[in-house]
Amino acid sequence: MELLVEYYRQVRQDERPIRYFVQDESRFGLKTIVGRLITACGIKPIGSWQWLFKAFWLYGAVEPATGEAFFLQFSHVDTVCFQRFLDEFSQAYPDSLNIVQVDNGRFHQGKELVVPQNIVLLFQPPYCPELNPMERLWEHLKADLKWTSFPTLAQLQTQVDQLLNELTPPVVASITGYPFILDALSALNTV
Repeated sequence: MELLVEYYRQVRQDERPIRYFVQDESRFGLKTIVGRLITACGIKPIGSWQWLFKAFWLYGAVEPATGEAFFLQFSHVDTVCFQRFLDEFSQAYPDSLNIVQVDNGRFHQGKELVVPQNIVLLFQPPYCPELNPMERLWEHLKADLKWTSFPTLAQLQTQVDQLLNELTPPVVASITGYPFILDALSALNTV
C-alpha cells in the first residue's frame, strides 16, 4: 500500500483529476453463442445455431466508479488497433489523468506503442481475467445474443451497437463496480 501511495503522490504532481478505467477486448462473431435453455425435465434443449466464423472485435474501457463507458469496433486485435483506441480514448478524456487497467496481451506492450500523455497503463497480474470487471460486462452483452443467428456481420454490429446504446452508467457501474476497486479508489481519494 505504501508503494501505491508514493506512486499516487508522484502522479499527483499533475493537477488534473485522476480517473480509473478498466479496459479489455472481446470478439463478437456470427458463430452462434450457445447457452442454457429451459426445458421440461428429461427433454433435451433444441436451439438453432450457425457455424460462420466472421467476426469483429469490440475494444472497451469503463470507469467502475461512475459507469462511464467508451467503446470502439475493430476488425482484429493488434498493437495498431490498440494504439488507435488509446489515441481516441485520450481525446475523449483530455482533462484528466486516466489510469487504465489492462491485461498482459502482447499488443498492450508493443514496442511501437506510444501511450498518450494523459494515460497510465496499469497491468493486471498475468492469467487473472477475474480481476478485470470488463469480463463481466462482456458476459452481460453476450447474454442478449445467445441463441441468436445473424445472416451478416453488419446486422450483428447493428445489434451490438443497440445493446451498447441501451447501457446506462448505473447499469455499467453495477456490473463493473467491484468492491475491492471502489474501496481502493475511496482510500486514494482520502490520501
